[in-house]
Amino acid sequence: MNFCSQCGKPLAHKIPDGDSRLRHVCEHCQTVHYQNPKVVCGCLPVWEDKVLMCRRAIEPRHGFWTLPAGFMENGETTPEAAARETIEEAMADVHIGELYALFNIRHINQVYLMFRADLKDGVFGVGTESLECRLFSEAEIPWDEIAFPTIARTLRYFFEDRKKNTFPFRMRDIELDFRRNKEVVGKE
Repeated sequence: MNFCSQCGKPLAHKIPDGDSRLRHVCEHCQTVHYQNPKVVCGCLPVWEDKVLMCRRAIEPRHGFWTLPAGFMENGETTPEAAARETIEEAMADVHIGELYALFNIRHINQVYLMFRADLKDGVFGVGTESLECRLFSEAEIPWDEIAFPTIARTLRYFFEDRKKNTFPFRMRDIELDFRRNKEVVGKE
């Protein structure tokens, strides 16, 4: 940030009184501009023994497979965001279930919330952000073509948990290996 969104004056990068972190501060109108992580909400839609996935038509990771997910909008709950993203990406209505996995991705300032979901009536299509959408059995998952570590980890959790018929809440950090410029799954 270079300019204040309240008054248009240049911003300083400093620690405000009573704070402990560097912030963008307008020294003219005293507005402190907080920057917080983005919340990504998605779901793992299931129909019978298969999972609904979407091949991305947008960057990042164009052409790779993902679960329906995207940035939460103002004025919606996290389950509403997950359901909306599923409609936008796969033209599918889902019954959103329990929160299943939370991923902290510090290096890009994002938090992923993934819900379990049931695909209503097995009906889906292809939304504007998808090249194609498809139901996959566990054996058919294109593991080498998964868009993001959060999605691969969610799928692995699900297939492991389904074998035990128990679906505990999971939380994990996803880190970036800067030496190889590659994302890796961090601590749980």
